[in-house]
Amino acid sequence: MSSTEQRVAIVTGAARGIGAATAVRLAAEGRAVAVLDLDESACKDTVAAITGAGGRALAVGADVADEAQVQAAVARVAEELGAPTVLVNNAGVLRDNLLFKMSAADWDTVIGVHLRGAFLMSRAAQKHMVDAHFGRIVNLSSSSALGNRGQVNYSAAKAGLQGFTKTLAIELGKFGVTANAVAPGFIATDMTAATAARVGMDFEEFQAAAATQIPVQRVGRPEDVAGAIAFFTGDDAGFVSGQVLYVAGGPLD
Repeated sequence: MSSTEQRVAIVTGAARGIGAATAVRLAAEGRAVAVLDLDESACKDTVAAITGAGGRALAVGADVADEAQVQAAVARVAEELGAPTVLVNNAGVLRDNLLFKMSAADWDTVIGVHLRGAFLMSRAAQKHMVDAHFGRIVNLSSSSALGNRGQVNYSAAKAGLQGFTKTLAIELGKFGVTANAVAPGFIATDMTAATAARVGMDFEEFQAAAATQIPVQRVGRPEDVAGAIAFFTGDDAGFVSGQVLYVAGGPLD
């Protein structure tokens, strides 16, 4: 039996897409998983997929940008599933626009969910990790951290998460806690479908066009990202911390 089998993981933004795939993957590897999203009822399919396969899962509704809700959510997970020692900060939103069209509210919303959310969740969960002298934090960055037209807010948030990750690794390493980031390229999700709609393209055509620019000649799937996250959360990654792994089908500068 692996020592990770009874560990408790929290995956934010886990109702769909990368978060859902990650929650299912971590459950398959033996974790009990708190499936956290803004709307608790939206988590039911992910929870059903886990419990239907014999795993343990808990649906939790919380706004990761709200301090009180985050504290209550982590306390609930600790009470109902056990002390969380794995945290995947995946929750995210898009408010794409060119700089001169972008509202302050669009900037604040994206920075709030991605950066403030990761900060609040990590701060709330780290005590349980420090107490256990074991912890794994994985933050979802993006290839957009390198810059992407129409995403000045999202790019800034995702680049910020890389610095956040490296600092967590420095501060928490002595307590047995690692922190790493996974930075997906083009992954077929509701968010990339929304981007296609924003630029006026059919989603299938959008994916086909993107695939021509990717060395492996296909777009990514949520499961591709979930596999990378799963590695960072396991015992074998105990000497890997402060790293950013691009899951993009090819090299990125």
